[in-house]
Amino acid sequence: MATKESNTRNFVLRIDGETMDALEKWAADEFRSTNGQLQWIIAEALRRSGRKPRAKKAKEGQGNED
Repeated sequence: MATKESNTRNFVLRIDGETMDALEKWAADEFRSTNGQLQWIIAEALRRSGRKPRAKKAKEGQGNED
């Protein structure tokens, strides 16, 4: 089985300073790296738009908090 890291691709992102400052603060507030925060934001946007389904484990865990 492939690990998450083996499927990771790199790319360059240009971002203005004000946005980067806000992103870094948001990441720190959630105890994530800036890169991790960007990955979370992108994954969440893809899920919300219906372009990427939730992971199987996340679906199985929903509704079991009774």
